[in-house]
Amino acid sequence: MQVVATEAALRFVGKPTLEAISRNPVHSDLYEGVAEVRHVALGQAADVIVIVPATANSIAKIAAGIADDLLGNTILASKAPLLLAPAMHTEMWQNPATVANVALLRKRGVHFVGPASGQLTGSDSGPGRLSEPDEVVAAALALLRPADLAGTKILITAGGTREPLDPVRYIGNRSSGKQGIALALAAVARGADVTLVIANQEIDIPGSHGPGSITVVEVSSTRELESAVHSAAPAADAVIMAAAVADYRPESVAESKIKKETQGDQLTLTLVKNPDILRDLVIARNERGAGAEASTTQIIIGFAAETETDRDAILALGRAKVARKGSDYLVVNTVGWNAGFATSSNTVILLSGAGDIVGEASGAKSEVADRVLDLLR
Repeated sequence: MQVVATEAALRFVGKPTLEAISRNPVHSDLYEGVAEVRHVALGQAADVIVIVPATANSIAKIAAGIADDLLGNTILASKAPLLLAPAMHTEMWQNPATVANVALLRKRGVHFVGPASGQLTGSDSGPGRLSEPDEVVAAALALLRPADLAGTKILITAGGTREPLDPVRYIGNRSSGKQGIALALAAVARGADVTLVIANQEIDIPGSHGPGSITVVEVSSTRELESAVHSAAPAADAVIMAAAVADYRPESVAESKIKKETQGDQLTLTLVKNPDILRDLVIARNERGAGAEASTTQIIIGFAAETETDRDAILALGRAKVARKGSDYLVVNTVGWNAGFATSSNTVILLSGAGDIVGEASGAKSEVADRVLDLLR
């Protein structure tokens, strides 16, 4: 990563800080490195150029093609995708000059992430807040990904279902929805049109970045998720069931809060089995495709979260599950108190419908998401 800083930027963040983060010298002087034609070479070598933050002044200069500093020269000398992350006060963002400049740059193919709406400097609040770093990085990475899933419709589930006991309490699980969200964002970045059915999600979903689109459907219980999935599945080219779905639900739900004063020292719950959504999706797919050409067959990918840590044991569980469910692939991952759920990383083994290992992935959930999506190519 190469940092090109304007004089104004260095008044906010010192050069040593930027060099420590980028692990490269910071470039700021237009007349440095003349012998190596640095004012052109930086732009020619770039895979993507990201302007963070993009002020109203910078946006205006870029729109006008002004190159009176190293940053302007770098932009003009590059054919790489350009991503701007605007940050300014609301009045500046909504000023007709800025609106016109942004529209012109969009027409030229320049990409934008944000701005968000929220707390600005001082007591001001409103549109103009810089997008979160993770969103900016996701948008930049999206510009580098191939759009190999363009035209593909993908249904993805995420989060953990909750089964109510009464209007106050529920039985749930520790799924954060991070892996499902990562799958959705990665699919959008690769050109897919995604329907994300998400259960009890408490994480802000960044705006989609890339040639695809995302439609979010919020649900809570397993039966709500079942209804949403079966409604969307017939139109999908692929279904990825990443949600943590409750196997059981209370046989009855109290109409008012259950009181310990009336229940005594023990509360006995009777649970009944929930629908097997993954298996039912496979059955419905097979019935729909009985008379269809093989090329139109929907790909279904399931997830299996296991607390077993022994590799042979977890593989045995995964192979038994994929055989039982009939899905085309199964993503097997170990979960526990400090693994899988509510973390930013994951380790998975990818099994085919026949139980063969077709891939493995470990690292950030965004990286794991791409490995799972590679199964669709």
